Amino acid sequence: MHNNLLTEIKDRILYITINRAAKLNALNKDTLAELNMVVKQFYTDENAGVAIITGDGPKAFVAGADISEFSSFSIVEGQQLASDGHSNVFNLIENCPKPIIAAINGFALGGGLELAMACHLRVASDNAKLGLPEVTLGLIPGYGGTQRLTQLVGKAKALELILTADMITADEAKSLGLVNHVTTYDALIAKCEELAGKMLNKAPLALKSALTAVNSFYSKDKNGYSVEIEEFGKLFGTEDFKEGTQAFLEKRKANFTGR
Repeated sequence: MHNNLLTEIKDRILYITINRAAKLNALNKDTLAELNMVVKQFYTDENAGVAIITGDGPKAFVAGADISEFSSFSIVEGQQLASDGHSNVFNLIENCPKPIIAAINGFALGGGLELAMACHLRVASDNAKLGLPEVTLGLIPGYGGTQRLTQLVGKAKALELILTADMITADEAKSLGLVNHVTTYDALIAKCEELAGKMLNKAPLALKSALTAVNSFYSKDKNGYSVEIEEFGKLFGTEDFKEGTQAFLEKRKANFTGR
C-alpha cells in the first residue's frame, strides 16, 4: 500500500495516480520515494506494458515540489535533493524500457512539469497550465527541467519560459511540441489509453530498443547512430522478430510475446 499514490493494473496498463489533491499533488519526499518504488517494479512487471501517470482531482497534475520540505536547506543539501531526484525518479522514468505517458489533468508546474517531461509522451487536458516558476523562489528547475524543456521546445523558448516563469496553456504547449495531444478533461485518460493500446499491440522488445535508441540522441557519451545499429541488430535474435515478419508474410496479425 502507498500513502501518496494509487496504482492499478488493467488490460496491461499500469495506472499511477498521485493522490494528494488537497496539496495539489505536490511532490514531497515520500511521494518521490513511492514513485521510485512503483516505477522500478514496472520495469520488470510482466502484467503491464505501458504506464499512465496522472494527478488526483480536477485541478492539478502536480503543482510543483513541496517547498516546505527544503526551504531551510544548505548548498550541499540542495545539490543532494536535485541529485537524488534525478537518479531515483526522473531519469528512472525517462530510461524505463516500457513507455510511460503523462496524463496532464491540470496544473503541471515546476517539479510537476519536470515529471511530465521525464515521461515519454504527454497528453494534456484543455484546462492544463504548464510552467517552470522556480526563479520566483530564487531557484532554477532542479529535476531536469533546464535540459528536457530545451530538448523539447528549443533553447530560445525554454529560456523564455524559465527566465520569465510564465505559465502556458495546453494549446500553446502543443504548438511548441511540449505535449503530444490536447483533449477535454473528460477524454484525457481515454486518449492516453488509445495511445497505450496502440503500443501494447507492438513487440515489447522493439519498443524497448526504440526508447533506448531515441534517448541515446541526448546522451553526450553515446553515438545515437551506433546505438540504433546495435539495437536494430539485436532484435533479429528475438522470437518477436520471427513472429512479426512471419505474420506480415502470412497477412495475419502478429502475436508478440516479448521474447
